[in-house]
Amino acid sequence: MTAELTRGQNHPLPRARLEVRVSAGTPVVAGATLGDEDGTIHGDEWVAHPGTPTLPGVEVSRQAAADHRLAVDLDAVPDAVHRVSVLLALPVGGTGPARFGAVAAPFVAVTDLDGDEVASYTITGLEAESAVVALELYRRQGAWKVRAVGQGYAGGLPELLADQKLPGAHQLAGRIQEAVAAGLARSVPAPPARTAEGDRSRQAATSAHGPDLGPAASHGATGPVPPVSPYDTQGATGAQTSGIPGEHGGQPPYAGAPGDSATAGQPSAHTGGGPVDYSHPRRQTAAPPPPPPAAPPAAPGQPARPVAGDATGWSMDERLYNQVWGMFEDLARTTAAYRSAVDFADSRMDKELDQVLSDPRSRIGGQGDAAREAARARHGELVSRAREALDRDLAQLAEEAEVVEPALPAAYARWDSPVWHAYRVPMEIPMALRLGDLHLPEADGIRIPMLVRLPLERGLWIDSGRSPSLDGSFADAHDMRRLGLETAVAHAARLLAVYPAGEFTVHVIDPAGSGTRALAPLVQTGVLAAPPALGAGGAADVLARLTQRVDLVQMALRAGAPDALPPGVDTSQQLLIVNDFPHGFDDRAVTQLRYLADEGPAVGVHLMMVADREDSAGYGPLLDPLWRSLLRLTPEADDHLADPWVGHAWTYEPSLVPAGSQVLQQVLTQVAEARRSWRR
Repeated sequence: MTAELTRGQNHPLPRARLEVRVSAGTPVVAGATLGDEDGTIHGDEWVAHPGTPTLPGVEVSRQAAADHRLAVDLDAVPDAVHRVSVLLALPVGGTGPARFGAVAAPFVAVTDLDGDEVASYTITGLEAESAVVALELYRRQGAWKVRAVGQGYAGGLPELLADQKLPGAHQLAGRIQEAVAAGLARSVPAPPARTAEGDRSRQAATSAHGPDLGPAASHGATGPVPPVSPYDTQGATGAQTSGIPGEHGGQPPYAGAPGDSATAGQPSAHTGGGPVDYSHPRRQTAAPPPPPPAAPPAAPGQPARPVAGDATGWSMDERLYNQVWGMFEDLARTTAAYRSAVDFADSRMDKELDQVLSDPRSRIGGQGDAAREAARARHGELVSRAREALDRDLAQLAEEAEVVEPALPAAYARWDSPVWHAYRVPMEIPMALRLGDLHLPEADGIRIPMLVRLPLERGLWIDSGRSPSLDGSFADAHDMRRLGLETAVAHAARLLAVYPAGEFTVHVIDPAGSGTRALAPLVQTGVLAAPPALGAGGAADVLARLTQRVDLVQMALRAGAPDALPPGVDTSQQLLIVNDFPHGFDDRAVTQLRYLADEGPAVGVHLMMVADREDSAGYGPLLDPLWRSLLRLTPEADDHLADPWVGHAWTYEPSLVPAGSQVLQQVLTQVAEARRSWRR
């Protein structure tokens, strides 16, 4: 039976190999410290954190996430260690909550490798604290126990580590936050918080493998998975202007970070910077309508047949968006359950083999061989059962994907979808945009559309560096630059295609003119605001104009007069494509670029860089914040992105136009004609 602890209570631990599971509702940093009998940490090597996730007997997550699973083997910790403290901290320097009092109370559970809870603790009473020692596993008279601690620190990680007598606490806290920032930069942004008004009812088969992954588990979970609804806040806010927050058709500021359950969807006063609120300015605050009627009921004992748009939402686009994100989470969690089950089977077999080898009587001979064979047979049975459950879940997801993919609108569809052949310039901005596909090695046949919300709240970095491909080969540097710019053109064309006429403008900086061929679709159709800027002078001119636009809009918004912009200021959303960075960029231009990356998205100026980070190595750490602020994409398949739930490494494949297809030219031609008609 689970022991539900309150602050200060303890409970004996029945075994040495355990998991500590954390559920916080918002991305948090999870770590562990090893202390002696007095609780003193004797050095950085006694702290497990995202930058150094593995210590003897302890392994923690490599990035901030809303859910964590920490592995603990108390038999493997050094003899000098008498206390293992589990700590949680909010990431700093981002747009998420700055104190635990603004989020739901974190929940921590100690489980065995079967997933059965030994003890749990809900950390209540936190207010201004941004770091907390959740619980500690401590050794007393040769036996291990768990104690609920719940000690918070308003000074964050530096104060927490200093309280545990760690030398250089502030320096280590800084390195931890740097590692966290690097991890967040590779994470796919989660959608806004889910609300109780619109439960995303999805049929789910009961999974028999792995431990329970919480109420939002995959198809292997029981009960509904709640929806992602972006339209859950303020109602009408008056006339607004496209591309400028606070003007007609634009978006008011968004108070929370992506995936921030405590602040998502909450209105706030605009301060001239920060992320964007995606709530519709004229949307009522009532609950969204229920999903459309389901398919005819399945035969008894069979899972329900999937239906495109079976999530809640105000429109089919919103329902499909919520459904795709539900599929993304389902696949992440069902794969996590499978991997956990396999890890348990491996651990159990290792333990049984160790027991066989520890007994001299069974180490050799027939008895030992029989014991080893039995251990391997039990391992095979456990893995087989886990795989059967995973295959059942994957079959259901694959069936759903086959139904959903053909129903996706142009903004969500692949370039080879028939929907593009019936393309018409839209009258409204869609909710999201497809940047590519994501998949996992356990489910290579299932592709999850990678959808990001519009307007973009992070710039994009198309990495043209010579990174090894999944088969271990290296592409030619020239080919990678070409592929990188072709990928950027495909993304820019999609953005132009999904915005109404005149509401999205694209600028290009190509200092060396090396991208002429790849940029031809944009140049020849006339969809660019001006020909690509060449040389250092051209780059400086474009950067100066966009920087001035950001400054003017920020000043107008701070003054509460968004309609008072000077004549000639383009109020549409702006995208700047930078090719071959840092060629043609001096120090001033680099500073302006960083400024646009930081301040631009809040006022409708977005950045898309096609660059090899190694080319700018001469700038040293000066550009590290720039790279972290951009969402890294690749022109070829690469497993560098992580999901916001369990942190799997997902293989990303860009959304490219099929070779020989004329669809891109046809779509851009319609966009250009619509722009010319709009200007008349």
